[in-house]
Amino acid sequence: MTTQNHPVDHELVEAAADVARSRCRGDNHTMAAAARARDGRIVTAVNAYHFTGGPCAELVVIGAAAAQGAYELETIVAVGDRERGVVPPCGRCRQALLDYFPALRVIVGAGDRLRAVPVAELLPETYVWADHQLDAG
Repeated sequence: MTTQNHPVDHELVEAAADVARSRCRGDNHTMAAAARARDGRIVTAVNAYHFTGGPCAELVVIGAAAAQGAYELETIVAVGDRERGVVPPCGRCRQALLDYFPALRVIVGAGDRLRAVPVAELLPETYVWADHQLDAG
């Protein structure tokens, strides 16, 4: 698969970094995510760590976006607290992001090597949940 890099949304990266610096506290909230909706809005969220598998920041931002009426996200990024920088999504988040937003771009990389790539490229030989559902009719 050929990687397609798209322009990096630096405003989005800074929004997530700002939330990570200002809102992440202790062990319960260690990651922040920011997503840009199709209408240009930026939605932010933090993870809710719990030993039972609390949601990652990327999953929380999906719910926060929906609560604000933003159902079409174009780009997402996650940033770690304590100045850890951009952190790529875990496997569960990659799958959920692909299923919710197949055309989503994800910002990955570090420092001057940041790049925005299609979410499908983060999952080689991708399983697309919608492709395997039986038609209701």
